[in-house]
Amino acid sequence: MEQGRIVKVAGPLVVAEGLVESRMYDLVRVGVEGLMGEIIEMRGDRASIQVYEETEGLGPGDPVDATGAPLSVELGPGMLESVYDGVQRPLDVLEHLAGAFLARGVTAPGLDRKKRWEFVATVSAGARVTGGDIIGTVQENVVIEHRIMVPPGISGTIAGIASGSYTVTDPIGHLTTEAGDTVELTMMQTWPVRMARPYARRVSAAEPLTTGTRVIDTFFPLVKGGVACIPGPFGAGKTVTQHQIAKWSDAEVVIFIGCGERGNEMTDVLMEFPELVDPYSGEPLMKRTVLVANTSNMPVAAREASVYTGITMAEYFRDMGYNVVLQADSTSRWAEAMREISGRLEEMPGDEGFPAYLGTRLAAFYERAGKVECLGAESGRLGSVSVVGSVSPPGGDLSEPVVQNTLRVVKVFWALQDELAFQRHFPAIDWLTSYSLYLDKVAPYWAEQVSEEYRARRDECMAILQRENELAEIVRLVGLEALSAEEQILMETAKSIREDFLQQNAFRDDDQFSSLAEQDLLLKTILLFHQRAIRAHAQGASLKDIFAAPVRERITRAKYLTGEAATVAAEYASIASDIETQLVGGSADENARVGYVGGER
Repeated sequence: MEQGRIVKVAGPLVVAEGLVESRMYDLVRVGVEGLMGEIIEMRGDRASIQVYEETEGLGPGDPVDATGAPLSVELGPGMLESVYDGVQRPLDVLEHLAGAFLARGVTAPGLDRKKRWEFVATVSAGARVTGGDIIGTVQENVVIEHRIMVPPGISGTIAGIASGSYTVTDPIGHLTTEAGDTVELTMMQTWPVRMARPYARRVSAAEPLTTGTRVIDTFFPLVKGGVACIPGPFGAGKTVTQHQIAKWSDAEVVIFIGCGERGNEMTDVLMEFPELVDPYSGEPLMKRTVLVANTSNMPVAAREASVYTGITMAEYFRDMGYNVVLQADSTSRWAEAMREISGRLEEMPGDEGFPAYLGTRLAAFYERAGKVECLGAESGRLGSVSVVGSVSPPGGDLSEPVVQNTLRVVKVFWALQDELAFQRHFPAIDWLTSYSLYLDKVAPYWAEQVSEEYRARRDECMAILQRENELAEIVRLVGLEALSAEEQILMETAKSIREDFLQQNAFRDDDQFSSLAEQDLLLKTILLFHQRAIRAHAQGASLKDIFAAPVRERITRAKYLTGEAATVAAEYASIASDIETQLVGGSADENARVGYVGGER
């Protein structure tokens, strides 16, 4: 391969000359230590290279070796439970090679070359296959079956294949193409990170990604294959919310990218996930997780690589037919890296110094999400990648460029508010400014799988919360007593929705996860109290007696109910019966005269 030489070093940006045959986004090795870099600009034979390691000590005249290939990741058995840096170097292997403080130029393959996997062929010699077809399986762990696929762009007839114990680079079979060429099949694929993996066709997504977080699942749902944004100031709970989605979402595979976040946040993930029990399999959560740890003290340029590395891994598991959720924490750090590199390139800046192509880069990343029909002759497999990106705007300013460019692409906006966080209301998702454009898509699923009234109850609760916001100014000025009785009942119901439904304790075992059925029962109970309170007051009951009803305490504690679905449903039925019995208007004599039974005439 050709070799160039360095003519300029400016932080993470290196300019080299003599790279005539190289192309944009080719991988190069910089300096005598072979630091990893990627070409991001070509002018004649001069290449601007963003280096993914510290550039201290580099100088003019040092060699730059071209590889002739783009930055790629290795895809195959062994990815799950791994912790990688931004360019897919396994951190545990690097620690073994160089110690806790990584030396520059240290490298290791993304997949273990020595470990052997039990491969079970699912096709036989003579079978006609095409790109995306599954030719065998490997039980990577007790949770995930790794499906070995024909690489995209290759088709032909299986000349030979055999089950057995192989490493990821051993040939497991051979394929003869239409041209008569023989292609060696292995369990490992490599794929350029900046190129989206192909699929047969995109499918409209209508199934919600159940996270167990009530404010998300009921009020602002995300579909499998959807895109969401969590912006908010420091301390508002972005990372905890993303951890909750990673822990409890009903996706089969989780990719968590620490894109420039503080090291202690990634440490929390590394410490928690192996100990957490996956509610769907009963196994440790790490068994279905891949971590890409690129923290704030790592080289700035590697943040961009980490984002593309993570989304490519997610697409690979999607191609097997799995539902994948990808968490990027946070895209603001990636944007800051783009701003720094753009400044070094002396490009014309856009808003607040960010590059003019910021919106294009963010859109290209989020648009790789989606639900698709996977490649294959007659696969019919459906897979999805759901992307949740957090944004950390300075001072919580939602008008800054990264938030605004993200909102142009995503369909779900979970706005975190520092005022709610200061009030210890978590998740601190503001119900007045957040939104989901997937509501109409998930409504048929709710009607079929949960209850026909679920969407109507959700909309009624939103209307109550919005009306509470309108009345709040009157209450601040002249007090609650200035409101009519119905408005006072509405304010009390809104308080119940906020404190009993929207608030959720991520660190309490009986509250950190709530199924859709339980969420529907809780909403139904709160709204039943609201309706019966209005009726009871109309029939003569005082507001003081209504608000002091003992059933209020049962409603407040209802979200902590656990156990079998039938047991929980029976407990909610008992609460509903208490509401009907206790919220009765008028005097005891009048009630007896008109014949109330359980609160009904």
